[in-house]
Amino acid sequence: MSFEEQIKKLEQKTDALDSPDFTVKQRQKGKLTARERIEALLDKDSFVELNPFAQSRFDDFGMDKKKVSGDAVISGFGKINGRQVCLYSQDFSKIGGSLGEMHGQKIISVLKMARETGCPSIGIIDSGGARIQEGISSLDGYAGIFREMIKSSGVIPQISVILGPSAGGASYAPGLSDFIFMVEGISQMYITGPEVIKSVTGEKISFNDLGGASVHALQSGCAHFIFQNENECLENVKKLLSFLPSNNLESPSAEKPCGAKNSCPKLLEIVPDEEGKGYDMKEVIEEIFDPDSFFEVQEGFAPNSISGFGRLGGYVVGIAANQAKTMAGTLDVNSSDKIARFVRFCDCFNIPVINLIDTPGYLPGTDQEHKGIIRHGAKILYAYAEAGVPKISLILRKAFGGAYIALASKELGYDKVVAWPSAQIGVMGPKQAVKIIFRKELEKNRHNPEFEKEKISELSETFLSPWQAAKLGKIDLIIKPQETRTVLFKLLESLLNKRGNKIPRKHGNIPL
Repeated sequence: MSFEEQIKKLEQKTDALDSPDFTVKQRQKGKLTARERIEALLDKDSFVELNPFAQSRFDDFGMDKKKVSGDAVISGFGKINGRQVCLYSQDFSKIGGSLGEMHGQKIISVLKMARETGCPSIGIIDSGGARIQEGISSLDGYAGIFREMIKSSGVIPQISVILGPSAGGASYAPGLSDFIFMVEGISQMYITGPEVIKSVTGEKISFNDLGGASVHALQSGCAHFIFQNENECLENVKKLLSFLPSNNLESPSAEKPCGAKNSCPKLLEIVPDEEGKGYDMKEVIEEIFDPDSFFEVQEGFAPNSISGFGRLGGYVVGIAANQAKTMAGTLDVNSSDKIARFVRFCDCFNIPVINLIDTPGYLPGTDQEHKGIIRHGAKILYAYAEAGVPKISLILRKAFGGAYIALASKELGYDKVVAWPSAQIGVMGPKQAVKIIFRKELEKNRHNPEFEKEKISELSETFLSPWQAAKLGKIDLIIKPQETRTVLFKLLESLLNKRGNKIPRKHGNIPL
């Protein structure tokens, strides 16, 4: 057989992996094939496939008739907008995309390559889970994948794109990722399926109600992004990567600096003067940061907080904020987890963090106490205190109690704290403070409503004023709202070369 004939035979064998019947079925479900997903994600002609002819070594339970080249996963490397990534795409048309020994080894190999070459890894998941016919070898395949992902954590960005089922132990691969993408009506992620749940508890539930995209985006918080179709999903994977460095030794790439515009006049219209009146913090973000640069993370989960990436004068920043129009922007169990995880990611990959603060504190109540607000609230304290990247906080209106400590205290390690003249800072709000401090006096003057108002005004001006905090050195600057973008930009530029020494230790013990 000539060399040309050998090449043609290899090409035919590779092409045969894509079944026309399966492709039609995928189209009917609004899905792409495993190879089409790679093509949609990567730059044209940049993909290099690795180990395309790997096959299972097992013959029992009919596996001798089910062997396919590639063993139900396509793996390799390519480029996205000119930057290298390593990736794999599970092929549900071959043995249900199930993970066996060689399937697992291919994924481990490409994850190791990503870590050793310092480039992001992307897993496109569409799998029925562990291949039962290969027994313990399939389970060990997952163990090897998990170990490699844990070794890569904080070294390279790790992204999981779920475009089909991710069942059983397979779900821990996306669970170990930095970001999870899902598609409504297509993606599913669960540890035990509906049939197992029914047999154990008698509960009846559908796949989507159990582990669909909306469930994980709105309730569990496991999904960071959800979209309506695969192409939109894959385009946004590219968008996320545009904010991230390739590894922990790099800084995120800055776009052409656009400097700082002179003012943000709309901020005076967006944020009301009246205490307790809500507004949309996302409008504040759009006004301060570069136009159309904000990319929100976990939009539907813990909506009383906001996290996401943006640009300020071309520089990438992580943005954490209180959403004043939802639960008054209080911190609760879920928002603490959400912000803490986001801040720790930013710290891993040298992304400065800017906080926009307007919160009355941690959410009080029996429900929160019993859910462990102490433990969860401690995570946000730990994340910010541990982070060595530039940290800037802006107090718009309220910063009370433990939430002030977590989000703005210079003693916790913030580099710069800025406040508007409307800011109030203290242990608690003025109304609650007056009821405690002047309890006896209020009782004596219960027939004089003006007494309480006078004391509230006195306390606000004396102890809660940002000027008082500035006198004590707790605030660096008090600025006009319209100057916010200009000031934040200058502070950011002054801190970009920040360096610090870490305490010599194996690692701390974050209250998980």
